[in-house]
Amino acid sequence: MSQDSATATEAVRKLSGRRRREVVAVLLFSGGPIFESSIPLSVFGIDRQDAGVPRYRLLVCGGEEGPLRTTGGLELTAPYGLEAISRAGTVVVPAWRSITSPPPVEALDALRRAHEEGARIVGLCTGAFVLAAAGLLDGRPATTHWMYAPTLAKRYPSVHVDPRELFVDDGDVLTSAGTAAGIDLCLHIVRSDHGTEAAGALARRLVVPPRRSGGQERYLDRSLPEEIGSDPLAEVVAWALEHLHEQFDVETLAARAYMSRRTFDRRFRSLTGSAPLQWLITQRVLQAQRLLETSDYSVDEVAGRCGFRSPVALRGHFRRQLGSSPAAYRAAYRARRPQSGGPEQVVTAAEPAVPAQGTSAGRRAPVAAAAGQPAAGPSTADVPRGEHGKPVSEAYASGRPALPGQRSAP
Repeated sequence: MSQDSATATEAVRKLSGRRRREVVAVLLFSGGPIFESSIPLSVFGIDRQDAGVPRYRLLVCGGEEGPLRTTGGLELTAPYGLEAISRAGTVVVPAWRSITSPPPVEALDALRRAHEEGARIVGLCTGAFVLAAAGLLDGRPATTHWMYAPTLAKRYPSVHVDPRELFVDDGDVLTSAGTAAGIDLCLHIVRSDHGTEAAGALARRLVVPPRRSGGQERYLDRSLPEEIGSDPLAEVVAWALEHLHEQFDVETLAARAYMSRRTFDRRFRSLTGSAPLQWLITQRVLQAQRLLETSDYSVDEVAGRCGFRSPVALRGHFRRQLGSSPAAYRAAYRARRPQSGGPEQVVTAAEPAVPAQGTSAGRRAPVAAAAGQPAAGPSTADVPRGEHGKPVSEAYASGRPALPGQRSAP
């Protein structure tokens, strides 16, 4: 966990006497997607004590006047209103209906009051926008669906948005990435409250892995951030994505934009929510990921076709972002996708770079090298091992202290 988040956890408040840790309030709004809304209801609202899962008490609260309309035109009636939040030790906000519209003031006030009284506040997917609007993410690390991460970073510049993570636990405020990552975060909460065995029992009942390795990088789409289209930097970003197979650095991009490096860095960060160097490295890693999935190029050839100056540079950045070596990633990918019709299609010519939304936050790990230079520290061996040097087959070993994509407070 970053120093910023560790500092934030020092300010965790003692739970108010009228609140109970085992009481979980889920705050629903009209227009919210049914899947994200149902995740905390299923995790915290069903009695599974027969399977060894401790029981929570669930309060489903309407964040505004009902009936609440959700996906497919369904109408919901919440049994409780905002006043019930005053009894909860955990308050969960599933995906917010629109990242462009402000949440109700009354709901924001209730969240602030709950946080001040020591409640744990959780935002699933775009629920992070509600937490940010309440000021609960100021100065903190957070994540959300990768597609909306640039908007969250731009609209709330004091929030340290990291779109690489599946979830971020900052002590008394937690956020998750899109859709299924909400399950990961809810399991993490059960694990934090009642231990690995209870979380494992719940995961078995839900038929999901107790811990998922990796982050959001592998799910990033191949499109530019939504807000970049009309910006003057769009042409420079498009050029970079089309020339990832060439060796160039941020100075080259700044020159193409007719800006100083300092001005370019500032403008780029305000537009995408990411430092340009980290964005460029992420795009090269994503392109390498695609080539490893769709071609039989060697790792050395993949490095050259993605603009890395050496295979060592590719391996270092790949391991840092995805938690495994390129060779291990390819082996795992092919093991998951057996080919019944013969070997995988071989790419025989350099593929053009496909646009991808790169929003990895550059403020986390310092990047001292240029985009094509090796990152300091990571192993350069192409051994099929996961994070911490463990074999890939041990990816879900119980008790594993920290997995990529699962950042939590110490």
